[in-house]
Amino acid sequence: MDLDIIWESLPRLLHGTLITVELTAVSVMIGLCMAVPLSLLRVSRNPVMWMPVYGFIFYFRGTPLLVQIFLIYYGSGQFQGFLSQIGLWTFFREAHFCAILSLTLNTAAYTAEILRGAIQAVPFGEIEAARACGMSGGLLYRRIILPKAFRLAWPAYTNEVVFLLQATSLVSIITLMDITGVARVVAARTFAFYELFITAALLYLVLVYGVLFLFRRVEARLSRHLMDLQTTAKGQAPAL
Repeated sequence: MDLDIIWESLPRLLHGTLITVELTAVSVMIGLCMAVPLSLLRVSRNPVMWMPVYGFIFYFRGTPLLVQIFLIYYGSGQFQGFLSQIGLWTFFREAHFCAILSLTLNTAAYTAEILRGAIQAVPFGEIEAARACGMSGGLLYRRIILPKAFRLAWPAYTNEVVFLLQATSLVSIITLMDITGVARVVAARTFAFYELFITAALLYLVLVYGVLFLFRRVEARLSRHLMDLQTTAKGQAPAL
């Protein structure tokens, strides 16, 4: 193994790491903001509201992310005239924007389905108790349903964020120099494929376990009241 090539390429790989983190963070934040209203529409009983959302989720969960990236990045060129007229071609001609848009739409679909399942898994007794206290509509969702749904969905959502982080490696296909893109370009010039991609894999491992550590801390904070109740119950249990 040629450690000199790894050392010389490390600054570029670290710069690619920043791009990977940026793509993941921006896509996760925007995707979550989209997923919350989409999940609420998805659980609606009105077909006019849930059917378009179901179609959106069906498409983005049922097709490969790479195909979605190609359709947005390369396919938008067929509509250059229309996009120029409405002032959007400036964005769609940039690989960075197309990558974020593809990742955002993809994670929004998966997250919306995760939240939909969590919303429907909220115990009916808690909802009835809230209604008995006078809660309804938006207040019921804001105080009872959504907080409970987020706690239920958090483990699955953690996996979705990890999968999205790993999926950012696909954006190197459209010339973005993330971790995979840098490793691919440098390896093609030096033929040190083993050294470069092992280093890239280690960087992804660091990022993934960093995300897992952060999300577990958040999960522990969200579930702190449950641990306090368990501690209290143990303290009050009668001695045998």
